[in-house]
Amino acid sequence: MASEVVLITGASSGIGWEIAERFASDGAELILVARREEKLRELADRLHADHGTKTRIISMDLSNPGAASELHKKVVETHPDIDVLVNNAGFGQYGKFEEIPADRHVDMCMLNVVTLTELTRLILPRMIERNRGSILNLGSTASFQPGPNCAVYYATKAYVLSFSEALTAELWGTNISVTCLCPGPTITGFGSDSDMEQANIFKMLKMPVEPVVDAGYRGVRKKRRLVVPGFMNNLLAFSVRFTARPVILWIMKRLQPLPSPSKDS
Repeated sequence: MASEVVLITGASSGIGWEIAERFASDGAELILVARREEKLRELADRLHADHGTKTRIISMDLSNPGAASELHKKVVETHPDIDVLVNNAGFGQYGKFEEIPADRHVDMCMLNVVTLTELTRLILPRMIERNRGSILNLGSTASFQPGPNCAVYYATKAYVLSFSEALTAELWGTNISVTCLCPGPTITGFGSDSDMEQANIFKMLKMPVEPVVDAGYRGVRKKRRLVVPGFMNNLLAFSVRFTARPVILWIMKRLQPLPSPSKDS
């Protein structure tokens, strides 16, 4: 029997790295995608040593326009059929909307929304033809409400959740599942890269990466529509259903305050 083929974006660190470990331990063949080739090679070597994993690495920046199409062309050269697509690549940025460079916002939308959507559109038809496959999209607890001082990131993650749930409904009656993993703050490089480590909500709710990935991996295997790891994350994510929108905005503004200007500045 041929090995399960798993395509993972954003595989060079954090959740992507850890979920590659889970699939490798289950005997999958992996296609790992990220910008940092040296980190991908390090991961591929480690997985081969630990599990004998057959891995293909593709180094590219998925925030570039047309990146998904370019990636798909490279993938189908050797792997026309993908069994599991993990849309993990993404980033955020903490700060006032007007003070964050415009190209940072655009790249965030390209990576978190456009590339995820296009890559799913390119890979899903073959899954439908074969009537099997799984898609894991990385949302966030940010998917459930607006995020003042992190406006674009929260908006992109709201899209990921809505898109994933809509696809789930479209695919009812098939053997194809779409799972949206919505973790809260997670101890990876994401917090420092996005400057979100300074936010109160990050400090209060941060979780180790391992239980987050374990929950997401189980969710894929059990074909769950939505996975929110951690009791407090679940409580906060679903409490917004019963809270007035202005109250949510008031709370989030105070959970994500910007630092006060230095007296020396």
